Amino acid sequence: MANIAVQRIKREFKEVLKSEETSKNQIKVDLVDENFTELRGEIAGPPDTPYEGGRFQLEIKIPETYPFNPPKVRFITKIWHPNISSVTGAICLDILKDQWAAAMTLRTVLLSLQALLAAAEPDDPQDAVVANQYKQNPDMFTQTARLWGHYYGGAPEPGPEYTRKIDKLTAMGFEKNAVIAALSSKSWDVETATEQLLSN
Repeated sequence: MANIAVQRIKREFKEVLKSEETSKNQIKVDLVDENFTELRGEIAGPPDTPYEGGRFQLEIKIPETYPFNPPKVRFITKIWHPNISSVTGAICLDILKDQWAAAMTLRTVLLSLQALLAAAEPDDPQDAVVANQYKQNPDMFTQTARLWGHYYGGAPEPGPEYTRKIDKLTAMGFEKNAVIAALSSKSWDVETATEQLLSN
């Protein structure tokens, strides 16, 4: 990696470690390799959102051309959000694409992602199924996002109704992640989710 990128990322890494948000356990960053090309980020689910109480892991890859190009970031923790792929963790956020500026830092990225969890942009979706649910049935979206936050991010359990449906289909022999994805995309209708699982 270019020397400028290494020096810059080392400085930003220290900035995150010393930040007020890190001391409050809101954001976190760890090294994956010793040459600072890959980092592991973590953000806390913001209060008063379906993600509250969850911890969400991020893969952060630093390009050779950093800070002139943005880091490549994706969610490792599965999450139900219009601007994040429920399958790959890819993120639709302008500062990670064409609105990146060299003055932005790792801390900016982590805080922007936390803000995205609190303020989705359903008209610029990464996941059309989630965005559609967000717009058409906000209550179901909130319950689904809470459930994903519980199963994948360690947030508190949202309620027994959804868990019973998951248990019913896993008892039939389907894999739990596939069951959660099918139920989530089929508005928690067991019959249509079962049809989807059988067709895969």
